[in-house]
Amino acid sequence: MALNDSTTNDQALLDAQRELWHHTLGYIKSMALKAALDLRVADAIHHHGGAATLPQIATRVALEPSKVPCLQRLMRVLTVTGVFTVLGHQPADDDDGDGDEHVAAYGLTPASRLLLVGSPSVSPFLALMLDTTFVSPFFGLGTWLQRGKLPPEQSLFEMAHGKKPWDLATRDPAFGSLFNEGMVADSGFVMDIVVRECADVFRGVGSLVDVAGGLGGAAQAISKAFPDVKCSVLDLPHIVADAPAGTDVKYIAGDMFESIPAGNAIFLKWVLHDWGDAECVKILKNCRKAIPSREEGGKVIILDMVVGAGPPDLKHRETQVLFDLFIMFVNGIERNEQGWKKIIFDAGFSDYKIIPVLGVRSIVEVYP
Repeated sequence: MALNDSTTNDQALLDAQRELWHHTLGYIKSMALKAALDLRVADAIHHHGGAATLPQIATRVALEPSKVPCLQRLMRVLTVTGVFTVLGHQPADDDDGDGDEHVAAYGLTPASRLLLVGSPSVSPFLALMLDTTFVSPFFGLGTWLQRGKLPPEQSLFEMAHGKKPWDLATRDPAFGSLFNEGMVADSGFVMDIVVRECADVFRGVGSLVDVAGGLGGAAQAISKAFPDVKCSVLDLPHIVADAPAGTDVKYIAGDMFESIPAGNAIFLKWVLHDWGDAECVKILKNCRKAIPSREEGGKVIILDMVVGAGPPDLKHRETQVLFDLFIMFVNGIERNEQGWKKIIFDAGFSDYKIIPVLGVRSIVEVYP
């Protein structure tokens, strides 16, 4: 009995060690994905009709021949973790006359199809998320939490880089390009789905102002899908100065903390999660001043994350809380329903509705 107890306890210890190793090595999954992005492995497989052997991938990505065994180990991680799949085996190209050796053929999954160059592609957004500029601040997370002599309002990103990410983007052309391309790619991806799955949200809206809408990707998608909606974008003057010409979208230079132009609806896509409660209440109060009553169709449309909304499966919940910890590096927060309810009512609104149809994100309609 004692022996059995000892064996059980040892197994529990080994299980605990495995759990900690799994957490510790989690960053390897991210770096393996980054390598696949850098090498454009998905495009290499797509080039070969959706099924490519290791030698075919290696040739397409111009790999150093001595690194082919390393590529195989990388692909093993990426298939075990579900980014790619193994379709089976097929004859290898036999240039050396060594016989009909069979090798694995790698294929695309729904996830890796989103890595292909073109639309819809999430690669630019993932490249931003996995860039050293975004990853490196988290090495100082423990120090930042202790604060020490740091100013209380200084974000984790500022502690690492001395600037906010949007300030760094204006001063560092390479990072700025990466930042803008990532935001545009994410906007294009999610807005394609929004205009299909959330069409009722925009029906009956005469005019809409996309607050902090950047170069207008979201507003242009709404304008194209709903031609009767007059769309405008409000953003800072230096952003509006680079706005594209020849679109149906009107661009307005301004500051959402000062005032927001009038419209039947105000659209906030991934804006409020960057700010604390006090700032969000200020923005929302300005939104409320800009719209008519609920009876006249006035509302605020928020595209953001509601932690806890959506399917109850572990991967969904884990992704939401991981993103919440991620956005903390700019002092942002992904709110649960109670958090949203607080800032919505503190800003003077009377009601809201959560529509969890955008994966880990949701649409929140807010009514005056």
